[in-house]
Amino acid sequence: MADRGTEERVDDAEVVEDADAHDAAAETVAADLDALGAAQRERDEYLDLAQRARADFENYRRRAATDVAAAERRGRAALAKDLVPSLDNLERALRSAGIEIDGGEDAPARTSEEVSARDALARGVELVYRELRGALARSGVEAYDPAGDSFDPALHEAVSSRPAEDAAQGTVLETVDKGYRLDGQVLRAARVIVAE
Repeated sequence: MADRGTEERVDDAEVVEDADAHDAAAETVAADLDALGAAQRERDEYLDLAQRARADFENYRRRAATDVAAAERRGRAALAKDLVPSLDNLERALRSAGIEIDGGEDAPARTSEEVSARDALARGVELVYRELRGALARSGVEAYDPAGDSFDPALHEAVSSRPAEDAAQGTVLETVDKGYRLDGQVLRAARVIVAE
């Protein structure tokens, strides 16, 4: 019987050891699960941070591209504003020489066998005018002549008015200087004479 009691104590000790081992294993598993959870949370934080950084970079890239395009538009507008008065003066010079320039950039040049100095100068001015106007057109600058339209203060600047029997009040009778636009934005309003 003594052996039997010893066996029971040994079995009890094994059960206690097994229970302790089981508790230790459970604690290890719990600690591993906590560590795994912490690692997953850290991974999720880094992933979220990386995604936000990527989105911020994409937003920055788009904003920078928009800023560059806006700066380019402002630069073209500033250049065009500086060149428009030169076009006006070239038009006046051509009109005083008797050359009409409304034929467009590709209008055929007038030629003659005998050319006077005045005609040669006028032709040279015409060529410069067409090249300058073409360069502005390629940059997106367009001229507009509102003769016959209703006066619009956003597009026109009235320099004077006069009575007109054949036109309604507020109609643009004559364009003194053409207006210019860049991408729909008025660079310079057309200077006009309006019907009273």
